[in-house]
Amino acid sequence: METLIIITSIYLFICIGYALKKIFTHDINEKTLILLSVYFLQPILTFWGLTRVSINNDLLYLPLVYLLVIISVLIFLLLVAKYIFEDKQEQSIFIVSSLIGNTGNLSIPLGIALFGESSVPYTSMINIANIFFIYTIGIFFYAKSSFSLKESLISMVKIPILWFALIALLFNYFSISIDPQINLVLEMGAYAAIVIQLIILGIYLSKVKLREHDYKLSLSISFVKLVFLPAVGIVFALYSDLDNQIAVILLISLFAPLAVTNVNIAALYNCKPSSVAGAILMSSFLFLFLIYFNIEIVTWIFR
Repeated sequence: METLIIITSIYLFICIGYALKKIFTHDINEKTLILLSVYFLQPILTFWGLTRVSINNDLLYLPLVYLLVIISVLIFLLLVAKYIFEDKQEQSIFIVSSLIGNTGNLSIPLGIALFGESSVPYTSMINIANIFFIYTIGIFFYAKSSFSLKESLISMVKIPILWFALIALLFNYFSISIDPQINLVLEMGAYAAIVIQLIILGIYLSKVKLREHDYKLSLSISFVKLVFLPAVGIVFALYSDLDNQIAVILLISLFAPLAVTNVNIAALYNCKPSSVAGAILMSSFLFLFLIYFNIEIVTWIFR
């Protein structure tokens, strides 16, 4: 029941963002919300999550397994993309967006619904690994036709989320305590970050034109993101030393739908952002129908 409530709440906030943009077309500025999220609320969410519990081997090992799964599928997609799509930009979108999931704003609340707040440090560490992938490999594929890798990496360094993650890890390593009142403020900011990002997703989805959409691209991306990637993740999890609960958290993060960050970066580097937004819509729609069965399957495998 809690999982159903969380999933319903997630899509409610997405629908709110969609409705707001449709009703107040020229009054809603999504860029303002993105800047607020990326430079203020997301760093708070990251810091709050990574200071919840002490660092242990599982907390460090989990994002490594996540990246191994992502990189393995990345290599496979590099080999097959040119046989599926002729357009170079579509190849890039297919390769990288299939691997960039919404590990922050969907995986974190789902983890809380299933395992409580004890899951937050693990989902936050996976989110950091995902952010690292986004602002290195992700930016390279989206930007390679317009910008140099050096310029892209400089942009990556300017993102505060990575720095806040480092500070949080230092707090954790040196066992620096945080005043309960300050922690309450951080918790408020963390949950606000989740809500704002879901509203941003709804705003972007309101711009998708279904009649002009590239369904081949969207369905190909959705298949990789929601089926193939989690299947590879199950294989890695079975042969790893992860605790069963942590393995489920890993898989929840792997079958999260596409992240809004895909649209942000695609728009920044003029890499068919409308096609990317449509792919997010498709993956989010399919995720709605698959999430219950996926959770049941992975919890049965790792019970």
